[in-house]
Formats: sequence, C-alpha cells, structure tokens
Amino acid sequence: MARDYLFSSSQGDTALTRLIATAEKATGFMKGAPGEPLPGWHRPGQDNRGFLEQLYRRLEASYPQAGPPFYAVRLYTNLTWQPAYLAVIAVHLHGALPDLGSLAQNQRGIYVDGYRLAPGPQHRDETEALIARAGAELRAFADGIFTEVNAVTRLRPVPALRLLAERMLGLMVRLRHFQPHLGLGEQQRFCALWLEAMGLTGHGDLEVIALPDGRDVAIVNRKGCCLDYLAMPETLCASCPKQKKALRIARQRDNAMAELETRQD
Repeated sequence: MARDYLFSSSQGDTALTRLIATAEKATGFMKGAPGEPLPGWHRPGQDNRGFLEQLYRRLEASYPQAGPPFYAVRLYTNLTWQPAYLAVIAVHLHGALPDLGSLAQNQRGIYVDGYRLAPGPQHRDETEALIARAGAELRAFADGIFTEVNAVTRLRPVPALRLLAERMLGLMVRLRHFQPHLGLGEQQRFCALWLEAMGLTGHGDLEVIALPDGRDVAIVNRKGCCLDYLAMPETLCASCPKQKKALRIARQRDNAMAELETRQD
C-alpha cells in the first residue's frame, strides 16, 4: 500500500539537514545548506538573466575558441546537475522528497556549485511513487532552465533532452555505487522509471556489458554530445556517441573496473 504523506515542518527541517548530509557523504563533493537563496544566486521563478549572462561571459573568456553552442550546453548542464543529483539521492538514499522548486544555486567561476534548500515539508512514499513525483518535478525544473538559456543564447530542444537523459543515465550507473546491494535488474528497472517519469524514454538507455571477471555491469548508451571537444579538441568523454561503439564500450569497461577496484580498497 502506498504511504504518501508529509513530514511536519519541524520534522522537515531535520529531514532537510539529513538529506544535505546524505548528499555530501554519498558524493563527496555536493555542498549544500538549509535556507533561502543568498543575493546573486539562481532560483527558479525569479529573473535569472543576469546570472546566466555572467556565467556565459566567464565561459566565453575561458574557452574563446569553443563557440556559442558549447556555452549554451554548459549553461544548461551547469544548472541541472545539482537538482538531478539531489532528486536521485532524495529518492533512493534519503527516502523522501523536498520541494525541488525551492532549490537555489551558486556560481563559482565557470561552474554552478553549491546549493541551498528552504526548510519545509517533505514527501515520503514508496520508491516508485517518489520516482514519478521527483521525475516530474525535475523535468519541470529542467524545462525552466531550458527557457532561461534560450533567453540568452540558443539551445535546441532535442539536444537538451538528450543532455538531461545523459545526466540521469550517469546517475543510474552511480546508483549501484550508492547502493552496492542493488541488483542489476533493479538498477535497470529504476532507470526505466526515471526516464519515463521525465519524458526521456528513447533519448538513451543503460547497456549491460561483461567484465573480464565475469561480472555484468551497466554502462551509459547515450545519444547526445556535451560538445566538450569544442573546448578541448581531440577529447571525447568515455561514453561519447561520436566514438566507435567498440571504443566507447572498452573505455567504459575500464572505468567500471577501476571503480570496482577503488571500492574494494
């Protein structure tokens, strides 16, 4: 039976502190705090044009040869990575969902890094129901960022959706790192549920490969490109679809083996 309910306000404050701590521990790099946004921070629903224009100028100064398509992609991915991480961690590790619409984000140089969430009630439910709720909220958040980016520069809809799918696929690969007990079948099922909830089915998927020791792992089979090669010529991500399939799989297999060895040390 579904158990959809809200934490009370006081419980929500405690739950938010716990979520922020969980995100930092799970990733080792997420920096968050409870509270309202600070001056100059990005927050959904306010006029964020100045925030995006400043980030665009910084990207342009750092990578003058890369060009507007790269800057547009970086604006979008910079502002969607933290909410995506928080949504997945909230659902699968924390077991409750805050209001993602209250997420404020900070700018550090050419990156968006650091966030604040307003204290308040959190929804607790079965994992599948939380995925549906979080996926819808995250897609709405990302659609808002897409609109903001296109007020500053041009980003086409399909590439944006593929970038968002790539982020979620990467998180679904990491999900088994966050929860080592998770079976491969459950990992794939959760991935399908997230993609469906976000309207991203068909924009990429997980692919299962075998490691030399016989273990099966999931890797990213994406359709979009982050355009990093425009800023760093001759550099392609391990999962980049511009590579030949054999090379893409081999590079991700090497990464998976290195990750497993690190976890065993």
